[in-house]
Amino acid sequence: MADKIKDAKIIFVVGGPGSGKGTQCEKVVAKYGYTHLSSGDLLRAEVSSGSERGMQLQAIMQKGELVPLDTVLDMIKDAMIAKADVSKGFLIDGYPREVKQGEEFEKKIGAPCLLLYIDAKAETMVMRLMKRGETSGRADDNEETIKKRLDLYYKATEPVIAFYESRGIVRKIDSELPVDEVFGHVAKAIDALK
Repeated sequence: MADKIKDAKIIFVVGGPGSGKGTQCEKVVAKYGYTHLSSGDLLRAEVSSGSERGMQLQAIMQKGELVPLDTVLDMIKDAMIAKADVSKGFLIDGYPREVKQGEEFEKKIGAPCLLLYIDAKAETMVMRLMKRGETSGRADDNEETIKKRLDLYYKATEPVIAFYESRGIVRKIDSELPVDEVFGHVAKAIDALK
């Protein structure tokens, strides 16, 4: 089964909550035929399925803690294998959150050919998430939880970016720009992979 994905193009997409990475991922899917796998979406889908694993995950996430690495990795791998025949590549969004996760991912699944770092200022992300909270009904879109998530994100992500920068595969994209301009930069980075 895992053979199906061993030569897949894998792009890690890193960006804080509210950085606009979800929007950029949608655009990549539309243009390039990649499959977008967000660890957060996979987790939320599991939670809403009401399974036992889902209920355990919900308890962890409500405390603002991170879900165990193996659980997330298994979910991503299963989703990749399920889409292997129809996908031109994979956008792995919100993962890895620490260097160890990246190393485990490479052992179990494969190495990324690119890390897209969708970067926005902290105040921009807080503002965007507060706005999203007005309509999303997501329990984690309130100011206190948002600030906690941002702190966690920065602490965890800096070493990950440094780790992949040493391999020369990081492309930092300024997501303060208008959405289509941001995508122009994203597309340039992906086109350079061929």
